[in-house]
Amino acid sequence: MKVPTASIYRLFVGLLLTAITTAHCLAAPSLPGGILRDLESVEQDLASADGSDDIVALENRALSQAERLAGGNDADRWARALYLQLASQAAVRREAYGDAAKHIATARGVRGVDAAMQSRWQHWEASLRLRAGQQAKGAELLKAWLDDHSGEADDYWRLANAQARLKRWSSAAATLEKLPGALSDAVADQEPLSESRMMLAASIYQHAGEDEKALAMIERLLAGSSHDEATWRRAAGLAQRLGQDAHAVALWEAGWRQGVLSGEAALERRIRLHLQAGTPARAAELLANALDEGALDDTLARRRLLARAYERARVRSSALEVWRQVAERSGEAEDWFYLGQLAAQWGKDPDARQALSRAQALGSEQATAWLDYLDQHPLERR
Repeated sequence: MKVPTASIYRLFVGLLLTAITTAHCLAAPSLPGGILRDLESVEQDLASADGSDDIVALENRALSQAERLAGGNDADRWARALYLQLASQAAVRREAYGDAAKHIATARGVRGVDAAMQSRWQHWEASLRLRAGQQAKGAELLKAWLDDHSGEADDYWRLANAQARLKRWSSAAATLEKLPGALSDAVADQEPLSESRMMLAASIYQHAGEDEKALAMIERLLAGSSHDEATWRRAAGLAQRLGQDAHAVALWEAGWRQGVLSGEAALERRIRLHLQAGTPARAAELLANALDEGALDDTLARRRLLARAYERARVRSSALEVWRQVAERSGEAEDWFYLGQLAAQWGKDPDARQALSRAQALGSEQATAWLDYLDQHPLERR
């Protein structure tokens, strides 16, 4: 998650003021007046600097002071840590987040820095390393910090994002579950979440194999706006994977009504989803209309699909008629044989004999056996 440079800079200023104030407390040694004035001078000059050369010069000045104070007494070491924070602040101003992280890591390691300040600097080093693209180190530092602290929601989202970038999907999903006010509760209560966070959560849950949570997040995303075709397809695909075929077709129909899903491929998928969801009559209706109106090319494969839809819907007259059209167009013995079997099953003796005879003429030995059987056991006419 991207944090604006100006925001990082302002927060560093806050950290510096906290650190300087701490110098007057028992937790940190008192600093000589000259050091305090110089620290404040560098900070003020940095705040007003408007050129990269000035910022680099101030960073080098802070590093030089830090180096000069290395190995001194407690007050010197504390001042050294504060100069290193200033150097880190300068590096942020020039968007050199890797350098900024290195400076604050050095400050954190200065002997004598109290635990509270080390903790603050660890948190910031984690953020800076993530900002610098150092996902593994940043995630390690932030997770360790969160193990010992009650972080804000942003901390958990930042860690989950880093873990996702590292393809540590199970860890990322576990991080989302630790969000203040669990994410599952947020879904149930429809609390506001940014689109980017919903997409991130959906991806994490899906890659972690938690498809139900992924689908819930995507549906929440879709409820906010129409979105693109890929998102609707993803939602329907997840519902299918969960065995929720009726849910999948309902999602597809919603996307179709909103005009997000359109075109031949989407229409054909819509029809097939109805077949899978146990609504073959609707599938047959949609496909028949599409073929009649030219919305879909009248291919043999689609005629077969229409015949299966009518058959599953048990619209017998339409099923037999369309299977006949299929057999006539294909000229295959297998299609005539199937039509004959279906007609026989439904008690349509003339239709069965006619189809089986065509199959026999095309070389089907099975059709010959069926005809012999029908001669011995005439079908009841229905």
